[in-house]
Formats: sequence, C-alpha cells, structure tokens
Amino acid sequence: MPQAELPDFVAHCIEMLDAAGPVRVRRMFGGWGVYARERMFGLIADETLYLKADDANRPGFEAEGLGPFVYETREGSFRMSYWQAPPEAMEDRHTMRPWALGAIAAADRAAAAKAAKQRKNKPKAGTAKSGAKD
Repeated sequence: MPQAELPDFVAHCIEMLDAAGPVRVRRMFGGWGVYARERMFGLIADETLYLKADDANRPGFEAEGLGPFVYETREGSFRMSYWQAPPEAMEDRHTMRPWALGAIAAADRAAAAKAAKQRKNKPKAGTAKSGAKD
C-alpha cells in the first residue's frame, strides 16, 4: 500500500521505525502489523505503536513504565508479547532506533526458537512411526 494511502499515525510510525532499516505494514485485525525482513516486530492498534518484547528486551519497557498490548475476548483478557513504544521514541528517529532494533531482534529470536522446536519435533528420515505391530 502506498504510504500516501496510509493513516497519518501509521505513516508516522513507519517514518520513526525506518531508522532501524526498511519496514512495511500490513492491515490485520483492525490494526496494522509492522514487518522487517518478513518478520512481524511491531503492532499498531488504537493509535499506539507496540514493539515485540521478550526476556532480553522486556526489562527496558518495564523500566520505562510501559505496558503490553492486551486484547479482550469472551474468554477474558490476553496479554501479547508487544509492548508500548516509549513516547519520546515516537518523536525522534534516533531515539526509536534502539527500541526498533531490539524488537526486530526479539522477533528474530522468536522465529529461531519456533524453527528449532519444529526441527526437534520432526521425525528423522527413515524413522517414521507406523501403526503396524511386529
């Protein structure tokens, strides 16, 4: 989607996040997913930017007093691994850069962990289980 067609806040987020490298957005669930190298590292919802967080970078968000993205369903509240970007980072690309790089790194770690889990659970060639008994 051309940037001219994006809502102003989404275009602003892209401008701030571009300090960490090229990013793109995609509409999803009433908000926007933010991607770098085909990995989602950000979420835009209700005029708020949230960045991917894990054990490595979450303490920075907590130290700033920022909170996670929470959504409601009939079953209750669900907290996601995306945390609100610091307000000062929303106004300065250089301040945003380390936050964005940290979120991209968290997305990379999550993808690596998922791939490792899939490799671990994948049967090795020639060891497929069958239902037949000897």
